[in-house]
Amino acid sequence: MLSEHDKMLSGAIYNTRDPGLLATAHRARVLLAEYNSTASTEADARHALLTQLLRSVADGVWIEPPFFIDYGIQTEIGLNTFINVNCVFLDSAEIHIGANGLIGPAVQLLTAFHPLRARDRITPDWTSESGDSPFRTQAAPIRIGNNVWLGAGTLVMPGVTIGDDTTIGAGSIVTSDIPAGVLAFGQPCRVQREL
Repeated sequence: MLSEHDKMLSGAIYNTRDPGLLATAHRARVLLAEYNSTASTEADARHALLTQLLRSVADGVWIEPPFFIDYGIQTEIGLNTFINVNCVFLDSAEIHIGANGLIGPAVQLLTAFHPLRARDRITPDWTSESGDSPFRTQAAPIRIGNNVWLGAGTLVMPGVTIGDDTTIGAGSIVTSDIPAGVLAFGQPCRVQREL
C-alpha cells in the first residue's frame, strides 16, 4: 500500500492532512522561520539551513527572504542560482531548478492542483474528525533548466518544463512546456522569439 507521500509524488490524489506530510510541512516552517530571520551577512548559516530544508542545494545559491516552501524535501536548486524576495514554491511534487538561474521577485512554482469540477474536488461526506482533507489534491513536477531567468511575478503551473537558456517575461503564467533558448511571455505564456 502506498503512503500518502508516495501517492503525492506519483501524481495520484493524496491526503494533505496525512500526519506524516503535516510533520514534514511543520518541520519546513520551523526551518523557514529561522532562515527568514537570519541576517544577510550570515551566508554560511543560511546555506546550512537550506541544506537541512531542501533535497539538494548547490554552492552559490542565494535566496532572499521572505521565502516560502511547502515541504522542501522535493526541491533541488543548482549552482549559483539567485532567488529574489517573496517567492513561493509549493513542492508537493519535485521542483528542479538548474544552475545559474535567476528567479525574480514574487515568482511562484506551483506543483499542486485540484480537480476542476466541484463534485470531484470536494471530499464527499467530509468531517473534521475524519483525518482527511476536505479537498482532493494532486501534484505534478516542475523542471527548470540551466541559465533560465523567470521574470518578476511569473507563475509556473504543475507539470511544466522550461528548457535551458530561456527567459520568461515578468507576470507570465506558464501553463505548458517552454523550449530551450527562447524568450516567452504572456498570459498564458507563449514563445515570442528565439534567443
